[in-house]
Amino acid sequence: MPSLKETKTRIGSVKSTLQITSAMKMVAAAKLHRAQQAIAGMLPYHEKLHGILGNLLAGEGVRSSLESPLLNTGTSPRVAVVAFSSNASLCGGFNATAVKSFLNELDALQAEGITREQIDVYAIGKKIAEACRKVGVKPLLDASYLLDKPAYEPAAQLAQQLIERFVKGEIGRVVLLYNHYKSNAAQPPVRETYLPLVLPESSARASEEDLIVEPGRKEVVESLLPKVLLLKLYTVMMDSFAAEQAARTVAMQLASDNAEELIGQLTLEYNKRRQQAITSELLDIVGGSLA
Repeated sequence: MPSLKETKTRIGSVKSTLQITSAMKMVAAAKLHRAQQAIAGMLPYHEKLHGILGNLLAGEGVRSSLESPLLNTGTSPRVAVVAFSSNASLCGGFNATAVKSFLNELDALQAEGITREQIDVYAIGKKIAEACRKVGVKPLLDASYLLDKPAYEPAAQLAQQLIERFVKGEIGRVVLLYNHYKSNAAQPPVRETYLPLVLPESSARASEEDLIVEPGRKEVVESLLPKVLLLKLYTVMMDSFAAEQAARTVAMQLASDNAEELIGQLTLEYNKRRQQAITSELLDIVGGSLA
């Protein structure tokens, strides 16, 4: 049984841990708030861009006349997998889910007959990069730096690199793997095909709108497609970043709650044993005076 001094030392240690988890929770909550603001700021632009694209595609013969290489599966057997995780731990099961999704994708691609040498991995997060090395896969690019200070320009540069490789025929497909921020309690894994691009279906309302487009619907649509792809990768990165901060906020809250509960238990135990020690000393004194 630990001594009173050991119990008091342990209480102090748990209190120090509580201060750390509480601070990490506040930092994660602040980052989550900023990520939510960034996503909310992108939504009007994102919706308007897709609305314009949908209206233009409603034109007669526009969809069938498109010849953009971004819409057709490449002939190359190589597949680019852009996998997102976090750069740090202490975020619950966030990274475990991301790594499991990544390993499942590798198995699925191999089941299609694609060898690991034909898979180009773009690791967005140190935990995914570490998982690659553990399974003997060398990432083509470790872009963990994107998560240090998430911004549009670096994400757009990576998207442009993927688009150029796809258009040149160096890769035939691009797949995105990330955790989606559904709520603070849920960050489910998501798999999306980034390239070839799947265009939105035109609505009946869009076909009724009288639009004057110069130089033409087809030309404008083809110029919009790369912009949609650049925005898409940044949106996914911010979604994954928000999911990470939500997972960390919840994990640190649970850790703080457990620390507070443990402090209460240890304090109660300390007080009981201290009282027992005082009572024992008093009995010894009384017994000695009566002898």
